Amino acid sequence: MATQVSPSVPARESADGLAPQGIHPQGQVHWNFVGPELIEAAIRRGEGTLADMGPFVAVTSPHTGRSPNDKFVVQEPTSAGDVDWGKVNQPISPEHWAVLKADVQAYLNGRPELFVQDLYCGADSYTRLSVRYILPNAWHAAFVRNMFIRPDIEELAMFAPNFTVYHAPEFQADPARHGTRTGTFIVLNLAERAILIGGTRYAGELKKSMFTVMNYLLPKQGVLSMHCSANIGTDGDTALFFGLSGTGKTTLSADPERNLIGDDEHGWSPDGTFNFEGGCYAKVINLSAESEPDIYATTQMFGTILENVVLQQPSRQVDFSNQSITENTRASYPLPYITNHVPSGKGGHPKNVVFLTADAFGVLPPIAKLSPEQAMYYFLSGYTAKVAGTERGVTEPQATFSACFGAVFLVWHPTKYAEMLGQLLHEHGSQVWLVNTGWSGGPYGVGNRMKLSYTRAMVRAALDGSLAQAQFTADPVFGLHMPQTVHGVPSEVLDPRRTWTDAAAYDVQASKLAGMFRENIRKFGEAVSPAILAAGPQG
Repeated sequence: MATQVSPSVPARESADGLAPQGIHPQGQVHWNFVGPELIEAAIRRGEGTLADMGPFVAVTSPHTGRSPNDKFVVQEPTSAGDVDWGKVNQPISPEHWAVLKADVQAYLNGRPELFVQDLYCGADSYTRLSVRYILPNAWHAAFVRNMFIRPDIEELAMFAPNFTVYHAPEFQADPARHGTRTGTFIVLNLAERAILIGGTRYAGELKKSMFTVMNYLLPKQGVLSMHCSANIGTDGDTALFFGLSGTGKTTLSADPERNLIGDDEHGWSPDGTFNFEGGCYAKVINLSAESEPDIYATTQMFGTILENVVLQQPSRQVDFSNQSITENTRASYPLPYITNHVPSGKGGHPKNVVFLTADAFGVLPPIAKLSPEQAMYYFLSGYTAKVAGTERGVTEPQATFSACFGAVFLVWHPTKYAEMLGQLLHEHGSQVWLVNTGWSGGPYGVGNRMKLSYTRAMVRAALDGSLAQAQFTADPVFGLHMPQTVHGVPSEVLDPRRTWTDAAAYDVQASKLAGMFRENIRKFGEAVSPAILAAGPQG
């Protein structure tokens, strides 16, 4: 039954309730609580604690990151021919889906409290999804409210969801009964437009599962979905930043000299670029006010959610260097917490596109101008590197290739996204740059991480157009065009070979990485044209 409210207070509950989602709750339902209400409820329920200055702190152990091996897509007739089945998109039967969905619904029905959030995914009103999140925890509801686009309160009574996410973090699946791998599950049903998430408290699953959905639906509508951040300069020029976790995507897009569209997920349509989200999800390990003032400021605000950080006692100040819970510490905050954000979540067609990589081998140049063919090669490669010590058993740099800088979120074959990007770059004359935020002067453990101040100077020169006028030298191994000078950056830094004390050791390392690139690109077979193959490393 709909909640009775004063005529002067807009209703926040859907007129249809939760019956269309198969939910008939026995407990209390909190519809579309705003941020302060959700934090109050989370504290009341003992879901976490407040840190100094007011952010909410939650611990998600034992899961402190995504569980990609526990993600499944229902293999049903309407989408089966589109999906790139394999390790990323593991099939699960409609029969197993039906049993798991019924069990999750029963679990949610029995909770003493439920929190419902009605939100938009996508700033473009023509392609956005209206998503209903049904959750048993207040802090997870606060997370999705931070991360997605919040409708005006007046819209809520008539909100009509066209996608539903059922969240059951404490519910454990039975692999024999439900067809899952473990008790953890993230299961997408593209025909029913629904997602089941359970067996993990890690909030990133609530965000990334919807990104996967957009990666399926938008290309069907002629819109490229992208794992990238975006910002706009004072002249109205839009820039995109592609990159995997830890490459600086959020950091470099939160530039005080430019306005932030978003930090992670965007679409590129015939009308320009647009954010999928209404918030940011920043990695905060070793965060400091000096290096990243805008992001740091959000961690001192009420309403921000901090995941898996460690608090100093008794001050409750965050120890950002402490990774005793996980190295993957996170902050979730609404976009308006960044002063120079773009309220519409939209920008024009990008003038510049930046591919970010953190090369722990220390051989890629800190910035290079790419030809159209090179852009396609490095987009399909999606390269970065894990450093020694970040994972058990990793004792030296480990190459990571993730197609389109987000292979684990793709639904179609990667070449579909690459072809769409190539066409858009051609249509709009966008210049692509490869930026290495990783190591210089040697590999991890020998060289040093590229200074953020140098990277910012190089990126700013690329975006303001001055770098395009520089003189360039071709790298003999990778064929990348390196500028000879960049204002504010020592010239020797621009050529990675010159930063090594042992040039012969550099040559060995560069040849090793080039071989990894060639081996990786072979998995795409004849789907990659000879011109694109020729744009890769030849040495």
